[in-house]
Amino acid sequence: MELRLDGKTALITGGSRGIGLQIGYRMAEAGANVVLTSRKEQGLHEAAATLEGLDGQVATVASHVGRPEDAEKAVTFTMERFGAVDILVNNAGTNPYFGPMLEITPELMRKTYEINQASIITFSQAAWRQSMQANGGSILNIASIGGLGPEPGIGWYNVTKAAVIHTTTQLGYELAPSVRVNAIAPGLVKTDLARALWENREEQVAKHIPLRRLGEVDDIATMALFLSSSAASWITGQTIVIDGGTTNQPTGGVS
Repeated sequence: MELRLDGKTALITGGSRGIGLQIGYRMAEAGANVVLTSRKEQGLHEAAATLEGLDGQVATVASHVGRPEDAEKAVTFTMERFGAVDILVNNAGTNPYFGPMLEITPELMRKTYEINQASIITFSQAAWRQSMQANGGSILNIASIGGLGPEPGIGWYNVTKAAVIHTTTQLGYELAPSVRVNAIAPGLVKTDLARALWENREEQVAKHIPLRRLGEVDDIATMALFLSSSAASWITGQTIVIDGGTTNQPTGGVS
């Protein structure tokens, strides 16, 4: 089955690299106009160059997802350029702290919350007001399997991702039937954000994953394409786990 997004426009936060950029690639390949947004213009220009020649047009707009005014800016740019925000992908994320949760500083706690959690609301609000309230659409949030349970070192990050999962359920309920809202909860994917968890020990880590490999960005991007397409028209408020079987193991893990 070929999934197509012809005539649709997608706005993707954290779109200059990793999962966000690969989602942009898959959506542009499927015919969507794609707007990539992140903080640094140079990185955005380099990212957009990798999407040239695909079926959809590609544009970029610099924004800081932690600032509500930048959410309005990014959505306004998308509306002026393409006339709609049919698909919003809330992908931007950060993890500036590793250690016991009770030792995190207020500054790092606030930064993680603003990027990982609050930005989903501010971007969804802007997309709703300027486009989706009148025209419908699809919102896709990138969560994490960390939001499903405790884990050493990244507890506060996981708290924000648990909030993403519940936000998805709540918005799916509130915005139906005109807007579908879903999430993807990746396991350990080979991205720069997660580099500290896998670099120089990829084979060792993979032994504890039933499918015996780490995730690739395209594992997430292909599901993002499906959930944003008409093939998923009866799916909303759901979080789809993509983790190679990590969360589906007997107690004690895989030897």
